[in-house]
Amino acid sequence: MVEEKPSIGIIGGSGMYDPELFSDVKTIKMSTPYGVPSAPVVVGTFVGKRVAFLPRHGHGHTLPPHKVPYRANIWAMKELGVKRIISPCAVGSLKDELAPTHFVVPDQFIDFSKTRDYTFFDGGRTYHVSLADPFCKELRKICVQAAKSLKLKVHDGGTYICIEGPRFSTRAESRMYKQFADIIAMTGAPEIALAREAEICYASVAMVTDYDVYADKPVDAREVEKTMTSNLKNIQALLKKIIPKIPDKRECECKDALKFAGL
Repeated sequence: MVEEKPSIGIIGGSGMYDPELFSDVKTIKMSTPYGVPSAPVVVGTFVGKRVAFLPRHGHGHTLPPHKVPYRANIWAMKELGVKRIISPCAVGSLKDELAPTHFVVPDQFIDFSKTRDYTFFDGGRTYHVSLADPFCKELRKICVQAAKSLKLKVHDGGTYICIEGPRFSTRAESRMYKQFADIIAMTGAPEIALAREAEICYASVAMVTDYDVYADKPVDAREVEKTMTSNLKNIQALLKKIIPKIPDKRECECKDALKFAGL
């Protein structure tokens, strides 16, 4: 009997993974041309589908944002057969109406990171992949509808600005970012772009944990963790709704990202 490959990947915090939610679990240690992923990949059956789970920051949150092996992580997912990636993530709010515990399913991003490996195409043939619409439209729609069905406070669309980290913003930086973006975090880039280069659909389900420091109160890592922990059940419930709704056949443009990108 040929084992079914995982067509869906989840890249998120280690707290997202609950062994009781998965069955037929395998832990796979992988090596890629870009080194080892953040951690061994857990593959299991989740609400009837084979899913690959990878903790972005490693087990125990040992990898800071600028040290996450993004290329190895996406390459590993591709090697396993993953066609779609859902990324639950914690974000800061840059808009008063995006309150802590709200969810945002962004449709755009701005990359303000500085030192990362941004592409698989470092030499040989050059590809210029279109990122006009960086998040998969098909997958985004499923995520928004699932959140609404659970009566969660969800915002359809928004711009995610990715900063280098691991430090939080200064007040001046936060006021600048506020002019151009809605939410702020440290891991979206280059993960989103690498997924597109790998022709994998990608959607973020962003949970607002705090207001960024354009507001009066400075960001506190303990506050972020507290909000994330208190909302963990909602994230798990959301994934349970999203994953069964994902169709086997892809109708989006992500699957053909390289078709007209090569020179």
